[in-house]
Amino acid sequence: MGRIFGTDGVRGIANEKLDVELAIAISRAAGMIIKAEKTEKPEVIVGRDTRLSGTMLEAAVAAGLSSVGCDVELLGIVPTPAVAYLVKELGAAGGVMITASHNPYQYNGIKYFGSTGFKLTDEQENRIEGIVLDGKEPIELAKTGEIGTIRQNHEAVDLYIEHIAGTVGDLSGIKIAVDCANGASYATAKKIFAKVKADATFLNCEPDGTNVNRECGSLFTAGLGRYVKENGFDIGVAFDGDADRCLAVDENGELIDGDMFMAILARRFHEEGRLNKNIFIPTIMSNMGLFKFAEKYGMSCYPTKVGDRYVLESLLKLGASLGGEQSGHIIIPEYMTTGDGELAALMLIESMKLSGEKASEFKKVMTVYPQVMVNIEATPEMKEKLNDAEVKSYLDIESSRLEGDGRILVRPSGTEPLIRIMIEGKDRDKINALVLECAETLKNLLR
Repeated sequence: MGRIFGTDGVRGIANEKLDVELAIAISRAAGMIIKAEKTEKPEVIVGRDTRLSGTMLEAAVAAGLSSVGCDVELLGIVPTPAVAYLVKELGAAGGVMITASHNPYQYNGIKYFGSTGFKLTDEQENRIEGIVLDGKEPIELAKTGEIGTIRQNHEAVDLYIEHIAGTVGDLSGIKIAVDCANGASYATAKKIFAKVKADATFLNCEPDGTNVNRECGSLFTAGLGRYVKENGFDIGVAFDGDADRCLAVDENGELIDGDMFMAILARRFHEEGRLNKNIFIPTIMSNMGLFKFAEKYGMSCYPTKVGDRYVLESLLKLGASLGGEQSGHIIIPEYMTTGDGELAALMLIESMKLSGEKASEFKKVMTVYPQVMVNIEATPEMKEKLNDAEVKSYLDIESSRLEGDGRILVRPSGTEPLIRIMIEGKDRDKINALVLECAETLKNLLR
């Protein structure tokens, strides 16, 4: 990826890598691009999650946009998919979400959306980087009488809430625990679940600026699992900090990950005649069990690189109606232009109600292969060395040890200074040993 943008916008530790000056510079560049495509004064909407640094960066983003002549509407705390939806619904020229998604509160990030509700293309992000880092285009500040205005619009999110609630029918009769991760969904989930008449209990809905994703939400589902099992819930759902992903636990407290979401929804859409071209879009990190599921039901799947933007690109290119990631980004283009955790949760729960099956029975739709992942800290130079012939040769040799019953995937993180190593196979003890061996060897090869 680029020098500022990763696989999901700009991200870094607030006030260090991502400071006020960078937020202003990027927003000025983005505002120039947006303004050039409009014959009238453009309006840009800005949302944020619950992080301590959110208001600081919100002010910087708004200042940058208004300084180049864009009017700004501040939505307040909203999920990322709400910004994507409201860009189109409000007729805005662009949208900005200030969030670091699943990362701890010390991190923050900035995601940009175009007027269509889709994230910016690589070309647009490269142009912004060219303006900010290389001065390829001069910043064109607005004349005094053309400076953009900044105003609050905290009511607009109700349009998103109505839209998401309207995607399903009555969900009464199912006892649900909802983990909001002390993140953006705390502002929307209660209203959405109330509108569909769900019997829902909400956890981690007391954000203080520093507790977003802290041992809760989609990255830490063990606590939710215990709560569901001990209190007799039928299912639990967990969002991340900006609610663009969702994972779940069954009535026994066991995980339902993004791959299982896709299998469950793909089977339902297939039965209802809604699975366009009989295909769905996972990523290369999806479990082998998902691919086996597709074969069993006569479906095709076309895995993409990791990142919901790549899933979306493939969805649009192939005309597919469902895609997602094991991490819980589920995209249903019929309803949303990006991953939406609350939408995914409602779809899963409705599928459960329509089938009459327990959540644990749903999981049997696919057999999960053991999968182990470790991360190693990595500089940009180490990430580049992953393409070296010596590294590729080593990984080929290690893969052959799995004898066709597994695979090794090594990839650089697009949002963190990490290299991720994932090994999958039938023999858990074997892959546990192999992944540790690979991590140590790669550390030496990449130095």
